[in-house]
Amino acid sequence: MTTAGQVIRCRAAVAWEAGKPLVIEEVEVAPPQANEVRLKILYTSLCHTDVYFWEAKGQSPLFPRIYGHEAGGWVHSYDYRDLILIEMLINHRLEIVESVGEGVTDLAPGDHVLPVFTGECKECDHCKSEESNMCSLLRINTDRGVMLNDGQSRFSINGQPIYHFVGTSTFSEYTVVHVGCVAKINPLAPLDKVCVLSCGISTGLGATLNVAKPPKGSTVAVFGLGAVGLAAAEGARIAGASRIIGVDVNPKRFEEAKNFGCTEFVNPMDYDKPVQEVIAEITDGGVDRSIECTGNINAMISAFECVHDGWGVAVLVGVPHKDAVFKTHPMNVLNERTLKGTFFGNYKPRSDLPSVVEKYMNKELELEKFITHQLPFSEINKAFEYMLKGESLRCIIRMDG
Repeated sequence: MTTAGQVIRCRAAVAWEAGKPLVIEEVEVAPPQANEVRLKILYTSLCHTDVYFWEAKGQSPLFPRIYGHEAGGWVHSYDYRDLILIEMLINHRLEIVESVGEGVTDLAPGDHVLPVFTGECKECDHCKSEESNMCSLLRINTDRGVMLNDGQSRFSINGQPIYHFVGTSTFSEYTVVHVGCVAKINPLAPLDKVCVLSCGISTGLGATLNVAKPPKGSTVAVFGLGAVGLAAAEGARIAGASRIIGVDVNPKRFEEAKNFGCTEFVNPMDYDKPVQEVIAEITDGGVDRSIECTGNINAMISAFECVHDGWGVAVLVGVPHKDAVFKTHPMNVLNERTLKGTFFGNYKPRSDLPSVVEKYMNKELELEKFITHQLPFSEINKAFEYMLKGESLRCIIRMDG
């Protein structure tokens, strides 16, 4: 039976209040409108951004809301001529496009996709630029809890609207997303693995490979060894860096970071002088590249000041406090150090994410080591506990459980 054009009733994890456990509810999911697609989510994972806004530390707390933005799914419509697809559907291996709205031409029911918190309209100046991925229309908006098309939510419970989160809301068995925020990927890719590419892992990986671009044999410092920082280290490993220095105040992270290419470690708390001076001393003047993944303004300054003069490049990934101020002496710039920022690793979601998935399929990129826990959907609150305790990098949530 087709569900296209109909309201779908399904389970979703609803956040009713800040910091309170999510509640598994039956929600109604309206059909997609123009330039929208409805997806069946089969795997999702928890990112620190979800936790941050659930705790109401974000800019504008908005409840009730369905969080989630790292997921894999498909456009839900069955083609019974495709026996391989049928077998995969039976085994719940995919996130699939369920149906598409008016004007959607490059996605069809049955396509395997990754929904992404930012988008690519392919028409604005940013999308047409080879240098930018910051789409004017679909750039991340954490305050907006409704769809662009009509300013309304596609989720409701007994007529009460439930707000969206960053345009994805993947903590629901079905969700509606703007077509520009959906990347069509290889149907053979296991979505319980590649779903983590929808946010943090791609951000760290791209910060290194697309923005820092360390030459083979170079030295790289990574500030912050959470999931994003470890992805940045993984990028440095892939690029062929000879030394990858992990910088973190939590020594428990050091052993794990070796699996992502880190060759040595520095804990700023172990020294009575700025960590940038320590790094400069052990690298004969500074590292060739640094990637900052904490959002701490002091770490950002250290990341910039620890790169070598003449050619050093520092890339900022973390999001600082809104009142933070970056201060450094102008000579650090005049001495030919370069400071860059990046958003989602400079990846254009629709154009570039499919190739990142292929890196995994070709065994160039390892994703399994980022996945530390797996849970059924009914136990989603445990994923929040793991994240709050600092016990997980990525927890995969199976929507069929």
